[in-house]
Amino acid sequence: MSQQCVLRAHGLLRMWRAGRVLSGKLPGRLYSSKPSSSSSSSSSSSSLSNSPLRPQAEKHRRRKERERAILSGQHNTSEEDSVKWSEKQRIEYTAQTPAGTKKDTRLPFPSSYSPEYVEPSWYQWWEKEGMFSPEQHETLSHAVDRTFSLCIPPPNVTGTLHLGHALTVAVEDALVRWRRMQGHRVLWVPGCDHAGIATQSVVERMLLRDKGKRRQDFTREEFLQEVWKWKNEKGGEIYHQLRRLGASLDWSRACFTMDPGFSRAVTEAFVRLCDSGLIYRSEGMVNWSCALESAISDIEVDSKELSGPTMLSVPGYEQQVEFGTMLTFAYPLEGCNGQVAVSTTRPETMLGDVAVAVHPDDPRYQAVHGKQCLHPFTNRLLPIITDTMVDMELGTGAVKVTPAHDHSDFLLSQRHSLPRLTVIGEDGMMTPLCGHWLEGVKRFDARQLVTDALAERKLLRDKKDHAMTLPICSRSGDIIEPLLKKQWFVHCQEMAQKAVQAVEDGQLEIIPHYYSKTWKNWLSNISDWCISRQLWWGHQIPAYRVELANSTDKQEEHWVWGRSEDEARQRAAVKYGVKPEDISLTQDSDVLDTWFSSGLFPFAMLGWPQQTTDLQRFYPNNILETGSDLIFFWVARMVMLGTELTGQLPFKQVLLHSLVRDKHGRKMSKSLGNVIDPLDVIHGVSLERLQEKVKEGNLDPREQMVAMEAQRKDFPKGIPQCGTDALRFALCSHKMQGEDISLSISQVLSCRHFCNKMWQTLRFTLGVLGDSTTAVGALEETTPLSSMDRWVCSRLYSTVAQCEHSFEAYELHTVTSALYSFWVHSLCDVYLECVKPVLVQQDDTEHSSRGRQVASSSVLYHCVSVSLALLSPFMPFLTEELWQRLQPFRPGAAAPMSLCLQPYPRSSQLAHWHFPEEERDFLLVQEVIRVARSLRAQCGMTKEKPAMWAVCSPSQAQTLLHFGSAVWTLSRISSLHIYCPQAGEGVLSVSSTPPPEGSLVGVVDHTCQLHLHVQNGMRVDKQIAQLTQRRVKLLPKLEEILCRMQSPHYMSKVPAQVRQQMDSKMSALQQELKNIEDQLKLLQETQTTE
Repeated sequence: MSQQCVLRAHGLLRMWRAGRVLSGKLPGRLYSSKPSSSSSSSSSSSSLSNSPLRPQAEKHRRRKERERAILSGQHNTSEEDSVKWSEKQRIEYTAQTPAGTKKDTRLPFPSSYSPEYVEPSWYQWWEKEGMFSPEQHETLSHAVDRTFSLCIPPPNVTGTLHLGHALTVAVEDALVRWRRMQGHRVLWVPGCDHAGIATQSVVERMLLRDKGKRRQDFTREEFLQEVWKWKNEKGGEIYHQLRRLGASLDWSRACFTMDPGFSRAVTEAFVRLCDSGLIYRSEGMVNWSCALESAISDIEVDSKELSGPTMLSVPGYEQQVEFGTMLTFAYPLEGCNGQVAVSTTRPETMLGDVAVAVHPDDPRYQAVHGKQCLHPFTNRLLPIITDTMVDMELGTGAVKVTPAHDHSDFLLSQRHSLPRLTVIGEDGMMTPLCGHWLEGVKRFDARQLVTDALAERKLLRDKKDHAMTLPICSRSGDIIEPLLKKQWFVHCQEMAQKAVQAVEDGQLEIIPHYYSKTWKNWLSNISDWCISRQLWWGHQIPAYRVELANSTDKQEEHWVWGRSEDEARQRAAVKYGVKPEDISLTQDSDVLDTWFSSGLFPFAMLGWPQQTTDLQRFYPNNILETGSDLIFFWVARMVMLGTELTGQLPFKQVLLHSLVRDKHGRKMSKSLGNVIDPLDVIHGVSLERLQEKVKEGNLDPREQMVAMEAQRKDFPKGIPQCGTDALRFALCSHKMQGEDISLSISQVLSCRHFCNKMWQTLRFTLGVLGDSTTAVGALEETTPLSSMDRWVCSRLYSTVAQCEHSFEAYELHTVTSALYSFWVHSLCDVYLECVKPVLVQQDDTEHSSRGRQVASSSVLYHCVSVSLALLSPFMPFLTEELWQRLQPFRPGAAAPMSLCLQPYPRSSQLAHWHFPEEERDFLLVQEVIRVARSLRAQCGMTKEKPAMWAVCSPSQAQTLLHFGSAVWTLSRISSLHIYCPQAGEGVLSVSSTPPPEGSLVGVVDHTCQLHLHVQNGMRVDKQIAQLTQRRVKLLPKLEEILCRMQSPHYMSKVPAQVRQQMDSKMSALQQELKNIEDQLKLLQETQTTE
């Protein structure tokens, strides 16, 4: 917000405080409640594109602040944030409906909406009838020769879906159902990821708990049998959740990454990439998790910023371990009395030191170039080497070199041909190279032993606080140990460059576009990808170590790969020129990184490498929709692998949605205990059950305390039953491409109220249609007669046009907003209120009224029917239930059996319903109605219907006359008199007498005023007193908002969504204060003339 705008608002505030009347025209809105597209794009771009670069220390600080706010009760529980609800009547569907058969909608229509009544049976019927299959396309009369395909981001088989997953499902299903209704051949494939590390960990814990056995107590085959048994018993929860969310997935093509077909695709991919030289085996530094006893990839490593000494819990240690200190110790020089001091944060690794490095230009060490240090514990000689990589300003300027346990030292060892000594094993224990006194000791226990031993030898120089970045395994919470391992790696640079070029050339579109810069920056600096994982569960690497019968060199490794052991044997025979029977093969015991198999999903799910019909028809996919946090974990790898293995990009567009956060701004995460199961929102859940779920998790005691306190604040009475349709509609109502989504249950609850509004509209509509003796006319033959019929029809046309445009732009929040606005504000609040008197007239009315009644009935039927079709992608259960009940009144030929197979409404079908002048003119009518109701409220009118005068311009008079019945009905007045001071002869039905004195006055705009004539009279001085009192109430509110906006860190610390709300509140207050000033001015003039 600009300083100029705030200053101007303060100037207005001073005028209002002084009671001055504003004679000049005030801008209708100083601050837009919706930022312009350019500003929105800019702010989103800046906040989101920089988010990956935000210092970890800042993230940690903000997280601690949120925790303190939760525990101290500082969280803002304003009226709009709190969930206020009362238990609704639960009406159940009790009719006997065998699974897969169509629900009986001939039963009596319940009095109110209940998800328990609406949602049963429909999904089983859709699924059994094959409505989600692309083969259904052939039966559609409106089918077009276009395909739409995508895959669901496969969730881990170990988990359950939370609201972040529900957002993905809601968005993707809305797009899928929309395209299917448009007549496209649609394929949406469900899938589940085997989640190597997560699944193995879950099963290991289960076996230890239930049988008291560790993984090592089983053979590999026995352990894998236990994993498959667990998967078959427990792994179906996610698919159950997807069905309850209404996801229209083709279950006949469901894909699990460990299925035989998918496993063959993984093997094929590995073999092809090895053949092309893109996969290689090498000794290199890997990120090792001692807790998992496996390597993990760079992007599975979190960075924890420490400002100084910090005690942390580490898996496998009973006591916390100290980090954030720098230790300085000395190495004695060999052959002389000098010493060289080095600094380290990891003294336990000094047993693996092989050299000391200094900068060649450092004057402090010129005399020791080429000399050697003596290791105090192993008596090993350590050469002093020079290298420009050394930072002279850091520590002592001399660096201990530990090539087997540090990435930078490994590079130094390559440049200087240094040995590499592994002193920490895969299990986190010190190795025999350290000597008997340390062998078998845990690495962080060894840290203190080494420190004490250095002090005993008088070599310890200093220990001081040190800010540092600690690498942590995101899977286990363990401290990463860099280890030197022989592993399989993927060359990424060339593939990454192709991925960057695809975006720059426009072949691949990333939405929002500001992620393109992040995409390029990350892929341009990508490292090779270690794909070996030391697990049993997963795709065992199809590479085999070769032992030749007559080989004498047992140290050198020989490797081949193949689609089977037989193929690998034949390859080895050819490669080494020996007979197949003279070869012994041992398959690599490691498995492939889970993200390797996930990266094949878009084409492996379609049968690749076989050239299946599905692959030819649905690959490349049209779009990939997923969370923005997976852009590198998953999206980039799919693009690289898909392009390399198939010669085509796996999809044409990438649509990234924002992350879902809780009300406290925290990302939903199991590790924080703040995840919400979508089924708990659908069915409702008590606070006690929510707290039980937190206790069932494996949370740190403090995290558990924070999580439970947040639940008590957010859901003091639990979560109300909202239903699937309300949850989906609420999720899609958020702007996906922008700042993170803070989903409030109160928003979902308001969408449930919208469901009930739809329900009651259908009850009324069915009542009107059931009483009618005349059939509803076809849409193309229905001509609106009255002004209100024409207006609502045009509003529907505009809504359909808005949906068309916004769906194509993937702006689902605009679609949902347009549909809500039409149904609630146009259809219910205005149209139905206006035409109810016409629609409920008895049959003995005159012929002209009867004709209008028939026309309005047809208009109402089509407005409701078309709106249900428009809403179907978002609310599949409720719209199906209501649409089926409308079918007995459907004109013309029979419709498809389900709404989800109906054609999606097109604006071209409603072109004969487009009356733009009616919509434009009705804006004045709505403002007149609003002001009239405000005047009624000012004098406390409830049942009385006073006469009203509108003093206006001739053009406004024509509009008010045209919509006279709407003004009369909705303003709740007995009569409408229109007075034009400058009226000409051409204005008909205009009163020639001005409004009576002493009327209540309201200002519509600078040319239109309303005068409400109160029969029992209301003194001007009393009205002035009421308005003045109202102004006194509003001024402090405006002042408070302005003060908050002028705070020093308002723009940097207040989220954009909150700033928009503040802008909107300020604009509304300014407008109301202006109206009050205008009314006071008129009333004061009235007093003067009296």
